[in-house]
Amino acid sequence: MATLPADKDLLAASAPPHERYRAAEHFRDRDHEFDAVKLGVWLFLATEVLLFSGLFVFYGIMRMLYPEAFIHGSSLLDWRIGLLNTIVLLYSSYTVADSVRCAQTNDQAGLRRNILITFFCGLAFLIIKFGFEYGPKYADGKLPGAFYSYPNAVSEYEPLWWGLYWGATGIHASHVIIGMGLFIWLYIRSLKGHFGPKHYNAVEGVGLYWHIVDIVWIFLFPLLYLIH
Repeated sequence: MATLPADKDLLAASAPPHERYRAAEHFRDRDHEFDAVKLGVWLFLATEVLLFSGLFVFYGIMRMLYPEAFIHGSSLLDWRIGLLNTIVLLYSSYTVADSVRCAQTNDQAGLRRNILITFFCGLAFLIIKFGFEYGPKYADGKLPGAFYSYPNAVSEYEPLWWGLYWGATGIHASHVIIGMGLFIWLYIRSLKGHFGPKHYNAVEGVGLYWHIVDIVWIFLFPLLYLIH
């Protein structure tokens, strides 16, 4: 028996939100909206690359001018802590990519699971960073600029090294915190069925942002922890 128009309307109303999603009025269709959103995300990420590129250029100039301060400062960092955080973020890159795949295949349980795992990876990164790294350094006086009071310096320029260390890792940590907030937002929306094969713009956009956060750390880890 053919489905009556009223039945079709009833079925459409009972479908999950990602099935009922319609593109905004200023887009031709969902594909047009998806491409525009992805382009916007990439333009935003380009500004993030410019931000960290400035830090890397500053790092290169200061390391060339004051190599003793950088080598000694790096020797006071525990590479094992940096490596552990690198592993945590690399694993989170896998889970956030898998969350996009789950949205594309309508695996709602997998989508929510991977979002949560990625969130807790970010939380683990921050706990390791603040608890096992920032805390002891603050207590030892390994601080930037006028706040520096570590008694065993080998160069008068070591406060410059610590300024760069705190600045670069602090800005990166702030991006991790922002990403965690975005994952909470994604998880709440995923509970409402907002993401699926026909609509997963937000999941992919946040995933791309998180990949940039991970890539930046992959550069920071050897530049800060391994140069000695």
